Amino acid sequence: MNSNVQNDAPRAIYMHIPFCTNKCFYCDFNSYVLKDQPVMDYLRALEREMEYTVQQTPPGVIDTIFVGGGTPTVLKNDEMEYFLQSIRKHFPNWSENIEFTMEANPGTTDLEKMAIMKAGGVNRVSFGVQAFQNELLTGIGRIHNIDDVYRSLENARKVGLNNLSIDLMFGLPNQTLEMLSYSIDRALELDLPHYSIYSLKVEENTLFHTMFQKNQLPLPDEDDELNMYLLLMERMKKAGYEQYEISNFAKPGYSSRHNTTYWHNEDYYGLGAGAHGYVGGKRHMNIKGVNPYNEAAMKGLPRLEHFEVDREEAMEDFMMVGLRLLQGVSKERFVRQFNGAQLDDIFRPQIEKLLRLALIEPTAEGYKLSEKGLLFGNDVFGEFVGSLVQEAETAK
Repeated sequence: MNSNVQNDAPRAIYMHIPFCTNKCFYCDFNSYVLKDQPVMDYLRALEREMEYTVQQTPPGVIDTIFVGGGTPTVLKNDEMEYFLQSIRKHFPNWSENIEFTMEANPGTTDLEKMAIMKAGGVNRVSFGVQAFQNELLTGIGRIHNIDDVYRSLENARKVGLNNLSIDLMFGLPNQTLEMLSYSIDRALELDLPHYSIYSLKVEENTLFHTMFQKNQLPLPDEDDELNMYLLLMERMKKAGYEQYEISNFAKPGYSSRHNTTYWHNEDYYGLGAGAHGYVGGKRHMNIKGVNPYNEAAMKGLPRLEHFEVDREEAMEDFMMVGLRLLQGVSKERFVRQFNGAQLDDIFRPQIEKLLRLALIEPTAEGYKLSEKGLLFGNDVFGEFVGSLVQEAETAK
């Protein structure tokens, strides 16, 4: 392999395991209830996609691997073993300090499965906890309870997995500020290196969307949701966690390196049903359904869509995802990614407007969201959507 390929190849891999024990009421991810699914056929198809992928874009040194879903930990022990061995076989060249994350649901991770994950190279586990009240968990369609959370974390630590993260949610039906405060208390008692805390979004094609349309979803109002976000930012900061991205908090040195690849708009392989990837200026999305994916992957790359990202769109993406990080966007990184183009020249009108509205502020490296901008992130990102394409049209 020549050194040029080595340097240019993606250093991050996303893998999708689309199976779940059941479908949560808010979930619009590409996931399917496990019962009667051809799991082993899927894992073989996924391995075939790995094979085709490395033939087409030979990998360099892999820095991060992220296995998401669905719920990857619903794989049985022998399936998990097969899956992890196939990753190692096709992507053998791992950096010494690789970050290998697997998403897990509390209650789907016994001691033996955790040991298999650890032996297969997983060194970071992200648990979907969502809340510390059983009635709220039932109300959003989760099948675990609080006891499962503690047991799962204990199992992880027993096998030596200590780089752990949990997801919490706010803005849930019937959730109050006090309930969120209680969940944050319980979460902080765990003393984990990383927390992701997201607000509920009511997405189309979910049970919650149907209920919302019928006015049957008792959501907190906007002011309450804003107060929830302010509370969790204040509490996490007070507990010594750095908010490094709009929804993510970490102890120093424990921010998610894999997700930072996305926020820096860098290349990554995306494998599995419905997975997205970004390699060499091209984005792709895979076929979503399990059986259609399995059939397609046996014949070639199982693509649903595949398109070149033009320079203008890549620049807009750089700003939209980069400003999610609290350190903001770097002018130097922009120059590097876009062959000498200057961020201030390309986005002058947008930057001047956002500075005037005090939604962003200058940093030594570039620009970041202000405290006000953090609360109105979508307004900031919206300024960059299609902005260069519009300007090009206007200039014609």
